Amino acid sequence: MFSTAFLDLPALQGASGTVTLPGSKSISNRVLLLSALCQGTTVVHDLLDSDDTRVMLAALRQLGCGVDVQGTTVTITGLGGRTWPTEAIEFFMGNAGTAMRPLTAALAVQGGDFTLKGVPRMHERPIGDLVDALRELGCAIDYLGNEGYPPLHIGNPALQLDKPIPVRGDVSSQFLTALLMALPLAAQNRAITIEVVGELISKPYIEITLNLLARYGIAIERQGWERFVIPAGSRYQSPGTIHVEADASSASYFIALGAIAEGDGIRIQGVGADSIQGDIRFMDAAAQMGAKITSGPNWLEIKRGAWPLKGITLDCNHIPDAAMTLAVMALYADGPTTLRNIASWRVKETDRIVAMATECRKLGATVEEGPDWITVYPLPSKEWKAASIHTYDDHRVAMCFSLAAFNADQVPVRIEDPKCVAKTFPDYFEALFSVAHANAQDIPVICIDGPTASGKGTLASRVAQALGYHYLDSGALYRVTAYAALKAGLSLEANDEARISDLARTLPVRFEGDTVWLGNEDVSDAIRTEQAGMNASKVSVLPAVRTALVALQHSFQRLPGLLADGRDMGTVIFPDAPLKVFLTASAAQRAERRHKQLISKGISTTLDSLRADLEARDARDSSRSVAPLKAAQDAFQLDNSSLSIEASVDQVLTWWQAKQPFL
Repeated sequence: MFSTAFLDLPALQGASGTVTLPGSKSISNRVLLLSALCQGTTVVHDLLDSDDTRVMLAALRQLGCGVDVQGTTVTITGLGGRTWPTEAIEFFMGNAGTAMRPLTAALAVQGGDFTLKGVPRMHERPIGDLVDALRELGCAIDYLGNEGYPPLHIGNPALQLDKPIPVRGDVSSQFLTALLMALPLAAQNRAITIEVVGELISKPYIEITLNLLARYGIAIERQGWERFVIPAGSRYQSPGTIHVEADASSASYFIALGAIAEGDGIRIQGVGADSIQGDIRFMDAAAQMGAKITSGPNWLEIKRGAWPLKGITLDCNHIPDAAMTLAVMALYADGPTTLRNIASWRVKETDRIVAMATECRKLGATVEEGPDWITVYPLPSKEWKAASIHTYDDHRVAMCFSLAAFNADQVPVRIEDPKCVAKTFPDYFEALFSVAHANAQDIPVICIDGPTASGKGTLASRVAQALGYHYLDSGALYRVTAYAALKAGLSLEANDEARISDLARTLPVRFEGDTVWLGNEDVSDAIRTEQAGMNASKVSVLPAVRTALVALQHSFQRLPGLLADGRDMGTVIFPDAPLKVFLTASAAQRAERRHKQLISKGISTTLDSLRADLEARDARDSSRSVAPLKAAQDAFQLDNSSLSIEASVDQVLTWWQAKQPFL
């Protein structure tokens, strides 16, 4: 997951490949709570690992449920037949509506001394209609802040089950879902009726709830969409094991990607047209706009069909979350697209109508909006603007606007706070980059060159971490090559040059901060000995090996960008890099740094000898015939003799920001 302050998406050309989606958030949190209300254990497979599910799991642990997490398989030991906690418990619900609403209802029906709080945005999300319905039932709930909003305190109820319980259906379907999941706890001796007041929105989410309740032994009698009856004698029964479908809402971004991007198409694994999730119907809306879609029992394939896409007018009551993706698809259409019946957008993680309109306008689009609708006009060529997208701590805003990077004008898009996708799809951007394509010249590279012990490796890895870019330590490549060659039984001489170069072309090396991996082996310490340095010098003079490693270094230029450090990154390997930095420090300062490093490892040495060695190495590196150490003509000079690493990082980031087009 990218945890940077922002993530810059370069201009993306096309996309093709396969994406396996994480589990559904809606199904995951329903299944967790239902499993907790059962007697015995339930094994849940393919559970979504996200902020929202972690919130629910933490709450279940506080209640005394057994929770055993093994990757995406979670075993829940339920509360059925057991005594619920009598002590006061405070729950932190983050911004997880799919956890807050149903847990509130279950706790209120069961009774206790419970407080539920969340992040500031959760305290702005209405819950009054659910509280009103629960109070009608006889539950004891008090507001601890603003009337109608969390935080809440729950006490012991005096349940009154002799008349239908009214609940509004036109604000959020989660209120009805919460009641449907909680009321079986009180239906042992008599049937309980729920009456929906007003038009029920997001009906497909209620279908998910009813489907899952049936799998846990609760057969709800539905009378249209107005009345729901929980039969007398209802009791939760564990299904033993249950699998969570992949998230159909998350599928919308890759369905849209297949419709927008040039390429061989996108295959989505984990969900198909027969999904129990209403958001799978997003595929019908995408097809109306021109996408070519085929599907199987657990997969979808999407290719670009009509181009430009077709503008549509659509009632989105059945796909409220996924419909946000249509607003960005509309930018690629042949006419305006109007999305109606989306009032629920205003009470989600943010006011999504305002958010989508504001950010589409940043890109250059004309947008009209109303209480429960939005119209987005397409952006023709030459009118796209490079924009920094504010994400409002809303995962869907971040994922939707990543699709704007495929624009006709090839302008980049910045996504602020990319880690907000952790709510439902922590690895979303990694999945996007696994199938997206870009021209090599559009994938940014920052080069940091400099002499030995100048600190370029530390600086480069820190800048890479700040930007979310890949990192290349070119000097380590020669050390790893020598290490791998010796491990393969080769000599480091000219007679094995061809075999070493073959090995170097496909060297499975990667850099993660200060750690260097060769396949699954951590070789960080092994390649940083004096002997490893001498071995690197031996392979570096073999022309075929150097050629192979140049190609390998070019392969590190991958989305979203690259930080490369070495001695010839800006002059030889990436001469067209948009930012080049030549890092220097006095020989005395570098000797002192190296001295501290060696002493910390228990290696005895002197400052004078180290300084003499560094000065001699500088002379050799500067005078060598192939790729001598020198600053590129367009490189920024950075003398860090008296700078901290933090100051050096800030300087490089300042230079980089100055080259970006975002306003």
